[in-house]
Amino acid sequence: MDYLLLYFIGVTATTIGTLAGGGGLISLPTMLLLGLPIHSAIGANKVSNTVSSFFSFFTLYKRKQISLKDSLWIIPISLGGGLTGGFIASTLSASNLYLLAICLLAFAFVTSFIGKGSFTGVEPLKLTRVSGPGLFGIGIYDGLFGPGQGTLMLYLFSYLNIAYVKSVGLVRLATFSSCFGAAISYISSGSIIWPLTLALMAGSITGAQLGVRIAEKINPKYVKPILRTVTALLILQLVINNFL
Repeated sequence: MDYLLLYFIGVTATTIGTLAGGGGLISLPTMLLLGLPIHSAIGANKVSNTVSSFFSFFTLYKRKQISLKDSLWIIPISLGGGLTGGFIASTLSASNLYLLAICLLAFAFVTSFIGKGSFTGVEPLKLTRVSGPGLFGIGIYDGLFGPGQGTLMLYLFSYLNIAYVKSVGLVRLATFSSCFGAAISYISSGSIIWPLTLALMAGSITGAQLGVRIAEKINPKYVKPILRTVTALLILQLVINNFL
């Protein structure tokens, strides 16, 4: 029963996560409620996200929604961030991780009303003093904790004037890279419970494909309201679960 439940959790969380980020705040609390140790739950998220993110990126690449020229440089930056975050995760308490997540999401929520990005741009992604540190910092956060990483990255790409479907593909590639780095840390520590992780992974692969297909049909003008709604719900859930 737990395997089937984890499969559907993977489908739901990754579909939503592909579209607007925040899927980890569906899958992670549910796995904790099922009794998984926190490091095993986070590790399962990292392993399943590594595989599902690659599949969704590859789907958009095959459909020529994204090019390797725009995207390959993301891999070492996000991988380095994920590895860094995974290795320092044990030095921070759970409450500090949640507080960090709330602060970052609140900052992204506020700046979304200030910034002019609307996912209708046609700019290529370039390595700049904004995009490089931004991706590395979000990679560290993904390795440390994870939930909300995709949402933060979509805000970054909106600010950089990247089109929505292309942004989804870039987010999935960056997620693959940072999660791969973090997954190495969790696998090497022996935290992974493989049968449950594989069930979550199967659902995540299905959800990633659903999310990509829905993303291609969404009007870009609706993306910011969706992102703001998801962000507000993420912040609310984090506050309720950990500070009330």
